[in-house]
Amino acid sequence: MANVKKGYISLFLICIFSLIFIYSADAQVFLQNPSFEDQPADATTPQGWIPCAPYTTPDIFPGYWGVYNEPTEGDTFVGLITREDGSYESISARLTEDLEAGLCYNFSIDLAHSKTYAGYNGAIKLKIYIGDEKCSTSQLIHETELIEHPEWRNYPIQFYAKDQARYIHIEASYIKRRQKGNVLIDNMSPIINCNKA
Repeated sequence: MANVKKGYISLFLICIFSLIFIYSADAQVFLQNPSFEDQPADATTPQGWIPCAPYTTPDIFPGYWGVYNEPTEGDTFVGLITREDGSYESISARLTEDLEAGLCYNFSIDLAHSKTYAGYNGAIKLKIYIGDEKCSTSQLIHETELIEHPEWRNYPIQFYAKDQARYIHIEASYIKRRQKGNVLIDNMSPIINCNKA
């Protein structure tokens, strides 16, 4: 009889842990390549990401244009620039699951600035959007202040999805005036449903 009870208890615990795992996994939305891993190269978009704005030629670092920062996760990171003619770079990626309208989500991203980026050395900001199509800017979910620090810093982001969204879009942006500037990006965390975290 004792063995039967132990068997039921073991089965019960297995079921509980399985449900916790499923519930926890369901609470997270992932990107294919959240730390921008790829071969270091100039004018190249990392695997899993697509270029959006005209003249978008992101760079995969370290090792080009005078940028030798160590990544915060994995082997590589990406850099986006703005230009004096008003053009800028932006990239987009599909999420593993749709974000649901009306729900709260949070994630984090590591950002830095390079003072030696082949002349694109100004400090700029980063905008992050979500939308139902690639490169969509239908909902701005975060806009940073100037990214001036050369060391990596982690930026926590929380937002409510106004509409269902399946893409995330990252854009280099000016503060006031057009300039040659850069922002370095690495280590995006999974997007977590606030209600299930």
